[in-house]
Amino acid sequence: MAFVVNNLRTLSKLGTLTAHQPTFRKGGVRVLACVHRGMASFKQIDLSGVFPPLPTPFNQDETVNHEHLRNNVAKWNEIGFKGYVVQGSNGEYTYLSDEERVELVRTVKQAAAPGKLIIAGSGCESTQATINMTQKMAEAGADVAMVITPYYFKGRMTNQAFMHHYEKVASASPIPVILYSVPANTGVDLSVDVVAALSQHPNIIGIKDSAGDVTKFGSMVQRTEASGFQVLAGSASFMLGTYTVGAVGCVAALANTLGKEVCQLHSLCKEGKMEEAKKIQHRLIAPNSAVTRKFGVPGLKVAMSWFGYYGGPTRSPLLPLTPEEVDSMRADFQSNGFL
Repeated sequence: MAFVVNNLRTLSKLGTLTAHQPTFRKGGVRVLACVHRGMASFKQIDLSGVFPPLPTPFNQDETVNHEHLRNNVAKWNEIGFKGYVVQGSNGEYTYLSDEERVELVRTVKQAAAPGKLIIAGSGCESTQATINMTQKMAEAGADVAMVITPYYFKGRMTNQAFMHHYEKVASASPIPVILYSVPANTGVDLSVDVVAALSQHPNIIGIKDSAGDVTKFGSMVQRTEASGFQVLAGSASFMLGTYTVGAVGCVAALANTLGKEVCQLHSLCKEGKMEEAKKIQHRLIAPNSAVTRKFGVPGLKVAMSWFGYYGGPTRSPLLPLTPEEVDSMRADFQSNGFL
């Protein structure tokens, strides 16, 4: 399969571009040698660890409040996170303008402690818009782009369509790319075959999968690990299960509130202390369900306020929780010893 890099900035990032750049054969296709060297360097980016997908703080008039974001990041910097995901689903990216999305990446990059990896959600519905957004987010300081599956014309989002989309985005991107599959929100999914094929691209280094199918996680790891591809769990509720089959890290909404506990679960899994890990995993399931499947971003923002962070309102049309929903969510945290 041919992966052609057309963007000059990508070429310079991947390796030294010269007038007589050497090439090599890959699968019957002649490829620039700088791409091969770039594959080795990008695949060495370590995604092992916990990444909270940061919510976007709004004022009561639904404008973005960057000061609250900086204050939240300052507190998260004290926790052992690998880095931050900016403009994932929990960032309400679908309700933001292009300019707001890019500026939020810039703010987090400036506020993050040294060494924190900044993963920016740059996915858009069209391939060209995704390429443009990815380049803007790279310029704003993103280290890695996380690209959600296009889904509006889901009836035509075939394996071939996904392959074409991700190949073009990754080949034009000046930073490495992570695939992002969240079927609960999009109604589409990336098959293991597509993930395995895309894992061979020199600029695609991993996937965040939020579906929670442990069998699929195991298959993805088995078919991609030889290329240095890394698999991330997309929720704290199934961390333990996916880690046992080879996932290296987690992007977890719950980490915005229970960051130390989620990081502890990660560490116990890596140390092979499975009995201790199982106890924490059990305690995290109900709170995690509360801030994701049951009450979503409005619930997450309420829970953030319980633990000293600014949650604030969501942007319309998302509505705040009812008092009854708040009580239900509080019970999920209290019954597991977190409040």
